Amino acid sequence: MSSFISRTSGSHQAQLAATAVISGALVASAIFGFQAARRKHRVDDLKASIPELSQEHVANKLTDFGAASQLGMSKEDERSAALAARAQKGDYDDDLILEQLARNRVFLTDEGLAKLRSSFIIVVGCGGVGSHATTNLARSGVSKIRLIDFDQVTLSSLNRHAVATLVDVGTPKVHTLQRRLQQVTPWVQFDCQNALFSESTAQSQLGPWSDGQQPSFVIDAIDNIDSKVALLHYCAKNSIPVISSMGAGCKSDPTRIFVGDIAASIEDPLSRSTRRRLRALGVKDGIPVVYSTEKPGPGKAQLLPLAEEEFQKGGVGELGVLPDFRVRILPVLGTMPAMFGLTAANHVILALTGYPHEYIPAKGREKLYDSILGTLQGLEERVARSYGLDVVGLKLPISQDDVGYLVEEVFKGRSAVSGLATRLNLVRWRAPASKEDMVDDRWPGQKSSRLNLTDLVCVTKEEAAVHEREILKGSKQPEDIYDPAVIDLVEARIKEDAVYRKYR
Repeated sequence: MSSFISRTSGSHQAQLAATAVISGALVASAIFGFQAARRKHRVDDLKASIPELSQEHVANKLTDFGAASQLGMSKEDERSAALAARAQKGDYDDDLILEQLARNRVFLTDEGLAKLRSSFIIVVGCGGVGSHATTNLARSGVSKIRLIDFDQVTLSSLNRHAVATLVDVGTPKVHTLQRRLQQVTPWVQFDCQNALFSESTAQSQLGPWSDGQQPSFVIDAIDNIDSKVALLHYCAKNSIPVISSMGAGCKSDPTRIFVGDIAASIEDPLSRSTRRRLRALGVKDGIPVVYSTEKPGPGKAQLLPLAEEEFQKGGVGELGVLPDFRVRILPVLGTMPAMFGLTAANHVILALTGYPHEYIPAKGREKLYDSILGTLQGLEERVARSYGLDVVGLKLPISQDDVGYLVEEVFKGRSAVSGLATRLNLVRWRAPASKEDMVDDRWPGQKSSRLNLTDLVCVTKEEAAVHEREILKGSKQPEDIYDPAVIDLVEARIKEDAVYRKYR
């Protein structure tokens, strides 16, 4: 072995090869060393460029939901915030505020506007529905608004959010609303709570303002069933006025949006689930809701089932942004949440100012109107026979739409006699003076009743039977069997209908 090493070391070629290897190793070491030194230098430079925490550079931690608690403001935002701070301390001319609210002022009167300006509203959920509700409450004069939402603005939020822009993506929704609305109504005070509403936090989140003022109204714009039920149950239990927005997803028909009691809301899965859970908690009615009676149909958007491969990944609940939250994207036409939010804000404004508002019940009652029309046809035929008239082929000059108008708009969906809202019918209020006043047979081969809408009154089925026997076929007048209050009510509704008939 020693002789081999000695021979190799003495070889000129071997010496050259060894020199090349050693030189390559040294060069590689130098290169790697230089790269490592350069990386360290760059890291040190990057660390050095990060400013120390100070008043100029405020670092905010992430929320419990992984969102930024608040992002920095532009120069314009800073100026708006400074103006708002002065305005909320009283450094803002009240005449300017009244001028900005002039149209509301002449509509609601000074007394009504004063009530609105002194109110304290809580909006829970600041997405498509809540942002539009908040924007219009602020623009209408509400001076104290508490915003509650844990979420932040995303790109997909921009199709329905009232004020968010591209700059606001990644910003908490509550702060986005405050920042944008301060540029419109700097005197409005906002209490922003970038947090999830829950049953455990309800007492503090729905508690009084810093000056002790109790909430005047709560708007529920939550799309999570557990939080929605917790909010509505707390408000009902503690007698806090509240209005709830039901589902705007998959809806497209604005003519089918209604305000009504949660007990009467139909054709809305979110309303149905909420109502069922509230009933289990002892709350069955008394909560006004904004809902749509639009039914799903061919070609319409719908919530599609989760793909099978998602189930293969494990627990579906883990796909949600939070436990018990929906994991599928709900198709939403951007205009519909806006209308739900505006409707909720409109209700709050009317309720707080005492402005008259009587809502028409949901119009999804075509079968009821058709049944009432059929019953009225039979009644007219029976009355005509009592006058000795041939009623074969008798037609009524009343349509299904006329029935709906009388029942819902003139008599508010209730019996004029008892005020009941079940088993409704329409009957002639007074008997025809003669058989000539009963049937029009001037045209050959055609007979029609001379019935007018102003002849009809809404009563229950049982009341209609008595009315037919005693008045239409008997010899009595309404004054003979009804209280004066009933007579006055019917006459007032007939006169009211005459005023509005020109608009039909």
